[in-house]
Amino acid sequence: MAELKTKPSDLSVEGFLNSIDDKARRRDALSLLDIMQQVTGTKPKMWGNSIVGFGKRHYRYASGREGDWFLVGFSPRKANLTLYLSYADIQNEALRQKLGKHKTGKGCLYIKQLADVDLSILREIIGQSVKKLPA
Repeated sequence: MAELKTKPSDLSVEGFLNSIDDKARRRDALSLLDIMQQVTGTKPKMWGNSIVGFGKRHYRYASGREGDWFLVGFSPRKANLTLYLSYADIQNEALRQKLGKHKTGKGCLYIKQLADVDLSILREIIGQSVKKLPA
């Protein structure tokens, strides 16, 4: 069974976020850092070299594959802010209709910029995601 490549690292979260060249993307990433830290009540940790994660949980699939992952996290990619949340909350159509401009993937929420979304709804989605995932 292949080992998960993305693991907690000792890289500096602040150093990573402050190295973002685009000022607007850097500002949004720092805001998202504050939001996720407030909602989760946990300190951020770098996972790999480009994902900021909060909390930690152990998972085990029916296939037998298991590992450790963060509860919620984000990565300030060039095209979008990518938020890693629980699949169920990303599929919550009622909340997503109130969120604003975004796209979704199986376990990701993609936002161009925080100004495009309702931050109170985003906080709610993040909070629900944390509550539903086992620690």
